[in-house]
Amino acid sequence: MVNTKVNLCGIEIDNPVIPASGTFGFGYEFAEIYDINILGTFSFKGTTKQERFGNPTPRIAECTAGMINSIGLQNPGIDAVIKEELPKLKSCFHKPVMANVSGFSLEEYAYVCAALDKEPQIGWIEVNISCPNVTKGGMDFGTSEEAAASVTKAVKKATTKPVIIKLSPNVTNIASIASACEAAGADGISLINTLLGMRIDLRTKKPVIANKMGGFSGRAIFPVALRMVYQVKKAVKIPIVGMGGISSARDVIEMMLAGACAVQIGAENLINPFACKEIIESLPDEMNKWGIKDISEIVGGAH
Repeated sequence: MVNTKVNLCGIEIDNPVIPASGTFGFGYEFAEIYDINILGTFSFKGTTKQERFGNPTPRIAECTAGMINSIGLQNPGIDAVIKEELPKLKSCFHKPVMANVSGFSLEEYAYVCAALDKEPQIGWIEVNISCPNVTKGGMDFGTSEEAAASVTKAVKKATTKPVIIKLSPNVTNIASIASACEAAGADGISLINTLLGMRIDLRTKKPVIANKMGGFSGRAIFPVALRMVYQVKKAVKIPIVGMGGISSARDVIEMMLAGACAVQIGAENLINPFACKEIIESLPDEMNKWGIKDISEIVGGAH
């Protein structure tokens, strides 16, 4: 018998597998096809203060071993999430859930986190800092140590929940930004968010995505994500949630050896809605194959 339980920022979860924000909605849609309580937890759809329609269409493009999206944080807004989405989720998911938060100013991040702080079902707050800072000319909060630290400090003041900062890979030194977040009080780091990519339609000779560029995700980015998790593990002592191209139980183990204590599955959910369930079910056999009795003991084992 193997042990798949891990501790994520002080909360024990049954296994390290977590569907990533934006690929699992608010969970209850997937609950119609399988019991989502098999999951360690999941990160629900990125939530902002106000309702957002998102970016213009088309905003999805296929590519080799992956996809590009430019959804634009489409969501119903924090009030609707608390009043409508969380009660529906509570009926089918009986574990703490991870809330993914986005914002366009420090005040907006803090407002949304303060609102979620009152919700007992929220276990962790995952803060997406790949959003443009409207007071700094649209530069992403996650592209500088100073900006990343400022968001971390703002949300830590607004909530008592564990705060996990989600980092963008579109930077020169992701380890230094992770270190700045840790110094500012972050309880954990999740990485990587999507890479920046594009496709061009040969018939129209124009970009496929209306916004021209979007977030590149899928199996193709796994080696990049693995490398960045490895680098950040060397730089911080707080827990890391690794993501980017994970599609199998073997990938889960590899990512944890690089330094992740839990992992998120993103684009694979859009290819196969049973992906997380199948990975969780195959994890014990994969652990036995490699002589692993307790999965938490392999975290950072490649260092």
